[in-house]
Amino acid sequence: MSSAPTYTPRLLPLRMPRVCVAVTGADASEMMEKAEALVRDNPFLEFRLDYLAKPGLAIPKIKAFMESHPDTVVIATCRRTVAGGRFRGSMASELDILAKASGAGCQLLDVALQTAIKSKPAQVQKLRARSALILSFHDFRGTKKLDEKLQKMLAVQADFHKIVSTATTLSDNVTMIRFLAKESDKHSLIGICMGEQGIISRVLGVRAGSVFTFAALSPDEKTAPGQVTAQELRNLYRIEQVDAATRVYGVAGDPVVHSLSPAIMNAAFRRENVNAVYLTLHAKTLKDLLTCIRGIPLHGISVTMPYKEAILKHLDNTDSHTTKIGACNTVVRAQDGKLYGFNTDAAGVVRPLERRLPTLEGAKILVLGAGGAARAAVFGLKERGCEVYILNRTTGPAKKLARQARARTVKRADLKKLSFDVIVNATPVGMGNTRETPLQEHEINARYVFDMIYDPAETRLLKLARERGAQVIPGIEMFVQQAARQFEIWTGKPAPGDEMLRTVLLALQERAAKSAPVKK
Repeated sequence: MSSAPTYTPRLLPLRMPRVCVAVTGADASEMMEKAEALVRDNPFLEFRLDYLAKPGLAIPKIKAFMESHPDTVVIATCRRTVAGGRFRGSMASELDILAKASGAGCQLLDVALQTAIKSKPAQVQKLRARSALILSFHDFRGTKKLDEKLQKMLAVQADFHKIVSTATTLSDNVTMIRFLAKESDKHSLIGICMGEQGIISRVLGVRAGSVFTFAALSPDEKTAPGQVTAQELRNLYRIEQVDAATRVYGVAGDPVVHSLSPAIMNAAFRRENVNAVYLTLHAKTLKDLLTCIRGIPLHGISVTMPYKEAILKHLDNTDSHTTKIGACNTVVRAQDGKLYGFNTDAAGVVRPLERRLPTLEGAKILVLGAGGAARAAVFGLKERGCEVYILNRTTGPAKKLARQARARTVKRADLKKLSFDVIVNATPVGMGNTRETPLQEHEINARYVFDMIYDPAETRLLKLARERGAQVIPGIEMFVQQAARQFEIWTGKPAPGDEMLRTVLLALQERAAKSAPVKK
């Protein structure tokens, strides 16, 4: 058990901020410029001195910064390469730089376990006499034997013990969170899982007992794999409001890194004052996802590819609509732990059409595709009394779906002599590509053309439809409406559709701006 800290208590606030922003720079001046720009909204910073070629030159600038910002809490870190940092100097040099950073006013010093063990105890405790000591350990391979790691760390007197592992599965987050919940009453712990799959620990770790978490200044300035920006943690995930009563939801699939669902769902929760947070869950296996659902526990899941069909046999019950479609995109975890499945993709197709057509009864609709999205569209439209036709690249799946849904199939060659009220593209053709299209201009004979793809916002198919004189329905409407239905299922509240649409439009604009070529 570590002894009582010897640093002056007034140097640290009674309640530490939840987010510490890591600050790097090409040189000391750039690092301090970034700190000056950050400090107003971020009173808790980490100076990564190991990122500097000459960290000693930063000490006078840190002293001036601390004197002009006395309420700012700062961690000084100069981690050697052997511990996962970038400092190539000796252990003695590392300790010397940290001692000088302490003298400059940094209230906390991060010392790697490797350094602390090999140093003389008096050297480490000399640092701790002036600043609070964070003893840190990083595992870049996995999340294993956390209890053993902590016991090893407790041999060194410190004020905070930081254990950073790597999440190779979603279940690793469960391991970290259970560890924090068990040990945080006895020790001041900071616990995080690195990697894309570690997002759960970065948001929920503070709820489980981690004193704080770390964030990046920007996506290009991460100091650890999977690190999230401070803006995302605060604005998107509302980490300052996360507490024991916060319900946890997420989008699960492989991959999910580019999903806009967290932006739209967290905006809806914020707008309707729902104490909930929505995360990305990169599940490489269905077994891992199910372990995570029960272990966190998660209250609801948006299921994406490739698990929409496979998850059905693991659910305790589904509604008849989902059973007919044979795919589930929405899971609810009840209080008793049972899992219930729904499919809101059909609502994503039906709702936009109901707003435009006087009635769907008898409407003649062509659905392109015979996969999961097409199945949801076909069954949803048939339930509303539509006359549905199916066109697919291969006839076998189209005929099977038509037989199951009591719809009809058509051949592509017949399109030039047929007309429809609506054409719905339920294929991935055109996704992320503005040149591909499932139909040519002369094949588009419809009043409305509805593309379920939402990125890009205007696909090649929609451009051709406009030129043909048809009214277009962008995939963003489908995305928003299926998400709105999920929100209603989870919360029992009407969804803030306008806010959700505004959020996803803004997110798509930002994404397009980032991917646009730089003009020279």
